[in-house]
Amino acid sequence: QVQLVESGGGLVQTGGSLRLSCAASGRTFSSYVMGWFRQAPGKEREFVAAIGGSGGSTYYADSVKGRFTISRDNAKNTAYLQMNSLKPEDTAVYSCAAKFRGYLNSDPRRYDYWGQGTHVTVSS
Repeated sequence: QVQLVESGGGLVQTGGSLRLSCAASGRTFSSYVMGWFRQAPGKEREFVAAIGGSGGSTYYADSVKGRFTISRDNAKNTAYLQMNSLKPEDTAVYSCAAKFRGYLNSDPRRYDYWGQGTHVTVSS
C-alpha cells in the first residue's frame, strides 16, 4: 500500500512558477513509476508527466513539454513537478499517482495509487 500526499499548489500569475511535491509512504518508493495528472473544471483528467523509478526516464504531455519538469528524490520518497511559464489553461487540480514498475504511462487507469490533489490557479 502506498499513500501519496501532494502539496505546493496555489495561486500564481501568468508566467509564474510553482513546484508541486508528492510525498509517498512506504519503503519501496523507487519501485514505482510516478505520474502527475490534472483535471480542470468540467474536463476529463489529463496526463501531465511521468518518471521512472530511478529518475532516469521521463515522459511529458505535449502541452507542458519545455515548461514543466518532473523529478524525484528516492531518499526522501518524494516526487516533484516544477512548473514554469504557467498559463491560465494550466489551472486545474493536480494529482500524483504511482504504478508498480513497468512502463511510463499516460493512461490513468494504469496507476494504482492516487493522492488527494492540490489546486493550481493561474490568473491572467
